[in-house]
Amino acid sequence: MREIHTGLITEAVKEMCIEANHVLARDMEQVFNLAVKEEESPLGRQVLGQLKENLKIAAEDMIPICQDTGMAVVFIKVGQDVHITGGSLTGAVNEGVKRGYEEGYLRKSVVGDPIQRINTKDNTPAVIHYEIVEGDAVDITVAPKGFGSENMSRVFMLKPADGLEGVKNAIITAVRDAGPNACPPMVIGVGIGGTFEKCTQMAKHALTRNIEEKPKIPWVKELEQELLAAINQLGIGPGGLGGRMTALAVNIETFATHIAGLPVAVNICCHVNRHAHRVL
Repeated sequence: MREIHTGLITEAVKEMCIEANHVLARDMEQVFNLAVKEEESPLGRQVLGQLKENLKIAAEDMIPICQDTGMAVVFIKVGQDVHITGGSLTGAVNEGVKRGYEEGYLRKSVVGDPIQRINTKDNTPAVIHYEIVEGDAVDITVAPKGFGSENMSRVFMLKPADGLEGVKNAIITAVRDAGPNACPPMVIGVGIGGTFEKCTQMAKHALTRNIEEKPKIPWVKELEQELLAAINQLGIGPGGLGGRMTALAVNIETFATHIAGLPVAVNICCHVNRHAHRVL
């Protein structure tokens, strides 16, 4: 049994909150640079050029990529041969978020109650998704999520008869309805299958997948490619000002589902698609 102290987890989460908000992930940087080259609209190229300059300044001067530094979403895979010492794991994660947002001078955007709306002043609590896996490591992904794009996300409880065409139509509808409000070019996270809550969690997690990694299931890989091409024909373009590069990627996760259902969740993220990853 391997022991991991909560202090290590707190420090890692703190560092990831700061890193994700200041430096574009490598896979996102590569696909963004490709979009700059492939955009055909003069205005679209201008917008992408300005976004690229913003990313450069943020990394060099250590200022946030975006003023909306997001609500911290944390995915944790805990090895079943790990013993967490030093206190609560949830407490350690939230302490890491608190320190990261304070020491990184990041905007605190979380209110403690959805109706009374009093700011917690330290960007906690985080939204934490736990998974117990084999092994003796703790795998952590921190993905700060801004709400300009989050508010454009959708869930569709389709019927099995809607089939693959219904899935495609739902995803394209969500992106078309989002328009400029999701700060395009976007990354589209999609969850297909499971239950109401499972498909939404998959859509969120899909956003953290390295864009260079492709699905192992052939039809999912083909669907990602087809949807990306279709979305980039909508004409929304960078900043919603027209052009070809409406989306940088479509990432899909799937799961088993009930004979009577076909849940589809679409979680939209802006061009920064912030995420940082560590294994302890």
